[in-house]
Amino acid sequence: MAKRKARKQAKGKPPKRGLPWLTWLGIGLGIVVIIVLVCILPAGQASGPSDSGEPRAAIIDQLYAFDQPNQEFIDGVTVMLEGGGFKVDLYQGDEVTVDCYRRLPEQNYKLVIFRAHSGVIKLEGAAVAKTSLFTGESYSPNKYVREQLNEELVQARVDQGYPFYFAISSKFITDRMKGHFDDTVIIVSGCSCLYFQDLAQAFIDKSASAYLAWDGTVGLDYVDDATMVLVQNLCSEGLTIEESVAKTMEEKGADPEWGAVLKYYPAQSGSKTVAKLIGG
Repeated sequence: MAKRKARKQAKGKPPKRGLPWLTWLGIGLGIVVIIVLVCILPAGQASGPSDSGEPRAAIIDQLYAFDQPNQEFIDGVTVMLEGGGFKVDLYQGDEVTVDCYRRLPEQNYKLVIFRAHSGVIKLEGAAVAKTSLFTGESYSPNKYVREQLNEELVQARVDQGYPFYFAISSKFITDRMKGHFDDTVIIVSGCSCLYFQDLAQAFIDKSASAYLAWDGTVGLDYVDDATMVLVQNLCSEGLTIEESVAKTMEEKGADPEWGAVLKYYPAQSGSKTVAKLIGG
């Protein structure tokens, strides 16, 4: 008799104390849907709000590797950028590597400030001089051999007696940087980065919207102060590129020792504000 009851129960309806079969079906489908959502959504977006779209800015402080820190500059520029609606990332010293530069376009920054050594160099046997932007990575002839042979990376030093570091050329920007800048505003707080237009054009070819730099040698104290004024004009005052450059030069003047002046590129970016430029 016991066996017959068990057999009858197996063929009949579920026990009354269990959940109805439609409820079990709904639970099962719900689990499947959750699993699918977790698989197809990017990490961190399976639940919670999506990214707010807050623009991001980077300060590349390569000079920190040369024992030339300026915390007042970093703090002041950060406050002004944050006041302009940017979330700010800081790279200093040893963090400013060749790979850091290579991956920079992938980080989706809308404004990048290079506080870095830079200058015009002429390689042995080269027909023309080129602009170079220092990294904080010590030079080695055995690293990045292909990039060195292609003149994408060069060895550079500040002066006689100083160690060599890797520096990037315009070819590195166009051929080795990954991705595109997507309307990024580039500010180079260093020497001679608009003496020629090669570096500027390379950033524009990489989809940057504007490039601001000095046309000759600059002193460190001068260029730090002038860059802070420039960022204030661009981000705090909301002036156009042309207005910001003119007002910065009016207040700070040309470099008192070397005579370098601040310029921008290309010409058509002058009539736009940072907000317009980074928005495409």
